Amino acid sequence: MGSRKTKRMMVAMIVMFIVLVGVIAYMNLDAVKAKLGLLDNTEAVESIAMEETEGGQLGNNLSGFMDDETFFDPEVKFKSIEVYSGRSVSLVMSSVAKDLRIMIVDSVGKLVTGMPFVINVQGVGEYTDSDEDGVVYIDGLRPGEYHVSLKEADGFIVPNAVTSIQVREQIEYRVLDDIEYLIMTEDDIDADKEDKAVNGAEEAADGSEYTDLQFARDGAKLGIDVSKWNKIIDWEQVKDAGIEFAIIRCGYRGASSGALVLDPMYEKNIKGAIAANVPVGVYFFTQATNEVEAVEEASMVIRLIEDYDVDYPVFLDSESAGGKGRADVLDAEERTKIHKAFFETIAAAGYETGIYGSRNWLNNEVNMTELSDYKTWLAEYADVPAYDEYYHMWQYTSKGNVPGIGTRVDLNLCYMNIDTSINHAKGAAGYSGVINGDSGNVPIVDDED
Repeated sequence: MGSRKTKRMMVAMIVMFIVLVGVIAYMNLDAVKAKLGLLDNTEAVESIAMEETEGGQLGNNLSGFMDDETFFDPEVKFKSIEVYSGRSVSLVMSSVAKDLRIMIVDSVGKLVTGMPFVINVQGVGEYTDSDEDGVVYIDGLRPGEYHVSLKEADGFIVPNAVTSIQVREQIEYRVLDDIEYLIMTEDDIDADKEDKAVNGAEEAADGSEYTDLQFARDGAKLGIDVSKWNKIIDWEQVKDAGIEFAIIRCGYRGASSGALVLDPMYEKNIKGAIAANVPVGVYFFTQATNEVEAVEEASMVIRLIEDYDVDYPVFLDSESAGGKGRADVLDAEERTKIHKAFFETIAAAGYETGIYGSRNWLNNEVNMTELSDYKTWLAEYADVPAYDEYYHMWQYTSKGNVPGIGTRVDLNLCYMNIDTSINHAKGAAGYSGVINGDSGNVPIVDDED
């Protein structure tokens, strides 16, 4: 009896051992297969990943699953592996006169902001983009060749090569090749703070102005000037109403930041007007504080208009920003010098150009004797203007009503002879040279009319 009982106990223990081994093998079946080479690589990796514990142990910790917070989740969770690739940047540089503008741009030509890049100018020193706008500006440099490099920056792939540029001694009134990098949209700025032109003619209006569309004298052409403030325009209706030209705002310089900003309705307006056979010109609201900035503004305008048939002049809107604009502190001599830099750059590109302003502004804030070579667009809201100098266009009201425009709109009379039969778009026959030539226009002196 004793030997039989012993044998039974041994058999039972063997059976229990076999069952235990079987259970353990079943629970670790995928790992066993992987070790025996019976799983493909994908299955093996998944199996090992599921067995891995915080201590890196595999397989032999049968209670390890208790430490795995995701064990009972319906799907196995893996931490993603993020491979970071640095953002490539490069330098774009320009010089107007004794200055150097360095722009850090990405692979698609967009300014890289939000990083205090450090620029090294050999023989001069290091300059940090402290405001992190992607632009480093250095002035007061001596003319000559400079070698520039960008120091390493975390998260960015910077060029190894040193870039050379020639700093000019005197201003050349030509379009800056890299001006596109400086042009912003209103999505990039606070437009409420930056778009601050104040209409001086409205402040000086005496209540005698005409607002009638039919008001025209001496064979003058009737036109409008528009910007984003006039919203969506039906240009076919405008044409049918008898409007013979339109001066369209293409952009402005921010009154606070000095940013170059595209008028959000510019492209829609110029394309719509041209499609409706309404001849166009453009204007730009300036807040330039020096000649270099004036060349920038003119360069922006040229880039914006060169692909369109612009028959009428390019005007510089010379107005106040309510006393808080960056250019409002200039005196007449400084402002005149800056305006001339704008006009010379526009003229060098082959376009007629001139100044827009109210009577008081033209009399007191600029030296019109120095600007007599350019066109004058007077804004004065009276039945007979009191301005006693020559002008080529007259904005006689800001309260016009024109079919196709849902807001009040500025109305103008043009006394210039404009040849609209020539296509002035880039690449067309009329692009090069002065657009309207010495047209022999006869500006009027209104106190004689």
